[in-house]
Order: sequence, then C-alpha cells, then structure tokens
Amino acid sequence: METISFHIDKLDSMKRYPQDLYYLGNVSLLQNKMVSIVGSRKPNNYARNLTHQLASALSQRGITIVSGGALGIDTTAHKAAGMNNTIMIAGTGLDVRYPAINKTMIADIENNGLMLSQFSPGTPSYPRNFAIRNELTVALGDILVVAYSDLQSGTMRSVEYALKMGKSIYVFPHRIGESEGTNKLLQENKAQAIYDIDAFCDLLAPSKNITPKNDDFLTYIKTNPFYDEAVLRYGEKIFEAELLGTIKIQNGKIFPLT
Repeated sequence: METISFHIDKLDSMKRYPQDLYYLGNVSLLQNKMVSIVGSRKPNNYARNLTHQLASALSQRGITIVSGGALGIDTTAHKAAGMNNTIMIAGTGLDVRYPAINKTMIADIENNGLMLSQFSPGTPSYPRNFAIRNELTVALGDILVVAYSDLQSGTMRSVEYALKMGKSIYVFPHRIGESEGTNKLLQENKAQAIYDIDAFCDLLAPSKNITPKNDDFLTYIKTNPFYDEAVLRYGEKIFEAELLGTIKIQNGKIFPLT
C-alpha cells in the first residue's frame, strides 16, 4: 500500500485537497474519463438493472466507473464495469475490506482495478468517514449519476457535494413514491433524466470507440454449460444474469440471450 505522490486536478474541487491518498492497484485508471455512480443500498430491481446496463455500456466505451463499494447500487456499478475498469473509494483503511460481504469483490478490484482511501491503514468503518468518502467519490467523476435515493440518505449528501462542485447530475426516471430523492432533484431542475442509456453514453463517448471486453464469464456462458456446474464456478454472476434476463435456463443448461 502506497500514497499517491502526484497531483490530481479533479480533487481541487474538494473543500480540502486530501493530505494523504492511499492506493492499491492500477493508478493509471486516474488518467481515464470517469463517471461516478452512487445510490441506495436497497434499490428496487428497476434501478439495479438500469445501473448494470449503464455501467457496463460506459465501461465498454472506455469510461472508468467510480463508486463507494457499498451494497446495492455501488456494488452493481463496480461489477458491471468490470474489475479492471473501476475505482472503489473506501471509507476505511485499505487493509480493512469493508463491507465484509464484498471482500471478494474488493480483492478483485485491488488486483485489477484501483482502490483509494484517505484513511491510514487500520482505520475502521467510523460513520463519519463515509461522508468524506462520498466527497472524494463525487470529485473524481466528470459527472455524477444517482441511480436511486431516498430523501434522507447519504446519497443525497453526495448530491450536495456535486452541486457545490458544479458537477452535472443525472438520474433515472422513477415512478411516484419511489426514489423520492432523485424525483425531487428532477422537480427542482437540479438533475437531468437518463431516458436512453445508449444515447446518453454516446454523448460521453461515441459508440465507435467501443472495444470488446475480454469477459471470461460471457465466453463461458456461450459454451452452454450445465446450470449446476456454472453456479459452482461463477455463483453470484449466474444469479445476477438470471435477474437481468441476460441468460435462460433450459433442460438444465444455460443459454445467453445477449
């Protein structure tokens, strides 16, 4: 674990430039165009599915996804981007893999993507740390996408940072009574709605720049493996693909739908 020795211009938008910024992984990702994606730990399936589609599409266009590693929207965004094209901002020291339920994902990001933290090794998950993490998460992104948020939530604190920094904020359109935080942002003209994911991604990076992702999981699925064997090998990815409707199970085998 080391500290970043070079200046990151985007972080000048923070209230105070980080005194120390610890990292594990590939610091070259900081040279990429970045989009921050945040949201509730308990989103609905609609928000989870759209987050997956958006993060995947952006990553395929070479845009790096930044998020906070929490359950829910953060985890979905990291995984959809691919471990080699995501930056996780930790609210603990980097030797503390938090939340523990995501320890496998965090280890993958350490080895393939980039982990960042303003907290020295050994720092536990104090509640006050996560507001600090949120500010750094927002600062790194060229824009902020809020996938799902209640009115009183840590996600809305991230929105406050984005407004102070002059960042553009984007949200998914939700039904009345759902994601009331993002609906209020639309009502107050503080955010813009994403109605078409491909069109939105094309504004940030034209589709002609898409490069195929080397995805071992997709390659494996194309062999039409037996379901039980696939679950033993990929577990959570299989369940996620079922939820998103990107695979079908027929006669005990898996078939890709995309």
